[in-house]
Amino acid sequence: MIKPFIADKTFKGQDFSKNRLQTGEYENCIFSNCNFADGYLDNQNFTECEFIECNLSNTNVVETVFNDVLFTQCKILGVKFNQCNKFIMSFSFSDCILNFSSFYTMKLPKFRFDHCKLIDVDFTEADLTQAIFQSCDLGKAVFNNTILEKADFSTAYNYKIDPEQNKIKKARFSKEGLEGLLFKYDIQIDD
Repeated sequence: MIKPFIADKTFKGQDFSKNRLQTGEYENCIFSNCNFADGYLDNQNFTECEFIECNLSNTNVVETVFNDVLFTQCKILGVKFNQCNKFIMSFSFSDCILNFSSFYTMKLPKFRFDHCKLIDVDFTEADLTQAIFQSCDLGKAVFNNTILEKADFSTAYNYKIDPEQNKIKKARFSKEGLEGLLFKYDIQIDD
C-alpha cells in the first residue's frame, strides 16, 4: 500500500487523540500544539518534521520512522521509542518531558537531550556513545548494561549510574554528580 505524501504543511491545535492522523509520509511538516495522547502514530513516516508543544503521551509509535525530527517543549510520557522503525532514525528533544518512556536496546550514538525531564526512563542495553544530556533530570532513570562511552553528563543531575554495570569509559561527569556514580557504596561525599 502506497502512503500519501504530505509536505510543507503545518498542523496547529489539532486533536489526533480521537481522530487519527492520516497514515502517510510527512516531510518538512510542523505539528504545533497538537494532541496525540493515547493515540496512534504507528507506521507513519516523519522526515525533517518538528513537533512543538505537542502532547504525545502514551502514543503508539510501532514501526514509525522518525528521520531528522525535532521535539520541542513536548509532553511525551510513557512512549516506547524502542518500538520505532530503527532503520532510519534520528531525532532530538529540547525542553521535553519524557518520563516513563523507553529507549530499551536502542542505538543512539551522539544523541542529544537538552533541558529534558527523563524521570524513570529506561535506557537498559542502549548504546548512548557520545550522547549529550544537557541540563537533564535523570531521576530514577534506568541504566543497565548501557554503553555510555564519551557521553556527557556534566550538566545532568539526579542520575544513578553503576560503573560496574555500564560502560562509561571517557564519559563526562561533574564533581557534583559523583554521588550518582558512587550511590551503591553507601558513602558520604562532603563539599
